Amino acid sequence: MNTVQENLAQIQEKIKASAAKTGRNYEDITLLAVTKYVTIERSEEAVNAGIVNLGENRIEGFLEKQAAIGDRAVWHFIGSLQSRKVKDVINQADYLHALDRLSLAKEIQKRAEKTIKCFVQVNVSGEETKAGVSPDETLSFIQQLEAFPAIQVAGLMTMAPHTEDEDVLRQVFRGLRQLRDKVAEAGMAHAPCTLLSMGMSNDYEIAIEEGATHIRVGSALVGPYE
Repeated sequence: MNTVQENLAQIQEKIKASAAKTGRNYEDITLLAVTKYVTIERSEEAVNAGIVNLGENRIEGFLEKQAAIGDRAVWHFIGSLQSRKVKDVINQADYLHALDRLSLAKEIQKRAEKTIKCFVQVNVSGEETKAGVSPDETLSFIQQLEAFPAIQVAGLMTMAPHTEDEDVLRQVFRGLRQLRDKVAEAGMAHAPCTLLSMGMSNDYEIAIEEGATHIRVGSALVGPYE
């Protein structure tokens, strides 16, 4: 297995190349190490390699790793969050990547002890197996979030289809970027909506070319990747 440092060097070169293709600044792209399938030790290795942002989608793993690593990392909860579990994680997270319903927003408002930076999850591809607000409902949904002052809509997030069809991937990522621009142009104080969380191990280069600010990389970075 490669070290995280070795994987990171390869990924950073790809990020730089993808950013250069569209004239973007490499430093404007946040690499998020998704550590859900790896040990605390491997997560520590990621932090020691210089990775600041860690993402987890299971509460147990999130809390275990945060207890070990603490404020040496910026913590992203990237999984679907059940309303009854909000109290366990919301004040420990720096970012929540999967706000997708008003019932969740209500529970965040009830439990939050600070402003919670959230990405609204959008189901751009329309797949029934994916969570998220539909593109047509996104602006209206975000307008309704004004009722919850503990929530700041930092940006939008999507999960792309599992496909190698580059045109399909670009269409999804571009769709999210255009939607982000529409929300940002609305000028809502609670929703600056400048960020785009999109792209994973198999498609982050395309996501960067289409405007991603946060890429969520697991297997290619910290996993058993040769």
